[in-house]
Amino acid sequence: MERLIRPALRAILDAIDGIDDATRGKTLDDYAANWLLRHGVQRGIEVISEAARRIPAELQATQPQIPWTQIAGIGNVLRHEYHRVSDTVIWNVVHEHLPSLRVAVSAIDASLVED
Repeated sequence: MERLIRPALRAILDAIDGIDDATRGKTLDDYAANWLLRHGVQRGIEVISEAARRIPAELQATQPQIPWTQIAGIGNVLRHEYHRVSDTVIWNVVHEHLPSLRVAVSAIDASLVED
């Protein structure tokens, strides 16, 4: 099982790192004005959303502070209701939620037994 889950965990951590790198030193106004930055961050969140779906419920339950259902849902909005995407909401996800997600996913990864 761990062999199948680890790539999803790594994808989440890689996406968070990429988003952090891309947004470091930027403001919400910088983000809103930069099409490439917005779409790159949104794509990173889509990857996070899809990878989070691959984490079994019993492992998600070890990190109850994380809104796993909302993480899955934001990917659907980004893919299918892109016209509703708010720059402010995405910016808040980046700064308010991704740091705690990084900690939770790292903890799940550390709890897995090596194959």
